[in-house]
Amino acid sequence: MPELPEVEVVRRGLERWVAGRTIEDVEVLHPRAVRRHPAGGVDFAARLRGETVGVPQRRGKYLWLPLAGRDLSVLGHLGMSGQLLVQPADAPDEKHLRIRVRFDDAAGTELRFVDQRTFGGLSLHDNTPDGLPDVIAHIARDPLDPLFDEAAYHLALRAKRSTVKRALLDQSLISGVGNIYADEALWRARLHYERPTATLTRPRSAELLGHVRDVMNAALAVGGTSFDSLYVNVNGESGYFDRSLDAYGREDEPCRRCGTPMRRRPWMNRSSYFCPRCQRLPRVVS
Repeated sequence: MPELPEVEVVRRGLERWVAGRTIEDVEVLHPRAVRRHPAGGVDFAARLRGETVGVPQRRGKYLWLPLAGRDLSVLGHLGMSGQLLVQPADAPDEKHLRIRVRFDDAAGTELRFVDQRTFGGLSLHDNTPDGLPDVIAHIARDPLDPLFDEAAYHLALRAKRSTVKRALLDQSLISGVGNIYADEALWRARLHYERPTATLTRPRSAELLGHVRDVMNAALAVGGTSFDSLYVNVNGESGYFDRSLDAYGREDEPCRRCGTPMRRRPWMNRSSYFCPRCQRLPRVVS
């Protein structure tokens, strides 16, 4: 699934091409694309007609379009293959086009939600007083958020009594980090993914957080990580941070630090990539 950098790339594209435009019509072409909107596609479309899109927002991996002057937002679930594309209105429909949003201006472009696997979708939600769709009110701030509380994060990390990679992927502790960027940050920090969080000192957790930020900013600079055509920006272009990955996907390739072959281990229905020399699992004293 897309992580913070990929979602932020999409958000920036939507801010440029969609913010401030008024919706003329919405066409729902597949019911699964609005399954998180209980009232269904007809209601979803009717409630959006005439609404003006505000500045797109993001928290972690979650993206939403606030409606100007309303306490409502359209939450975008990209899932495994969802794409929000800004296309010329006369461009041929994509094979997996699920929702079309037309605007009442002369810009000549429309917003399309395309989803090959239909795991994603769009839904309309009330906002919390903080401006978040209510269904994601529990999601923590992400490490690129200027209001992210590092001291509180360290205390929560220590109290979690978990392992460091599980904690990085816990969206109620820190949002936006997924499997790819967790492995990358842990490699940079020389931490094994199964290291207990209780063993992390404040300086060590601060160092890890710095690596999380660094790797995400580096990915943002090149459009995120795209392993296939499913993860693209609003213009359909792929990111190319996959060329700079130090850990993820590099099984049996030499560690860029010490030359030891990188390893992959099954982990929570995923994989963890690490260097067995640089990222040794510490002994836990009972």
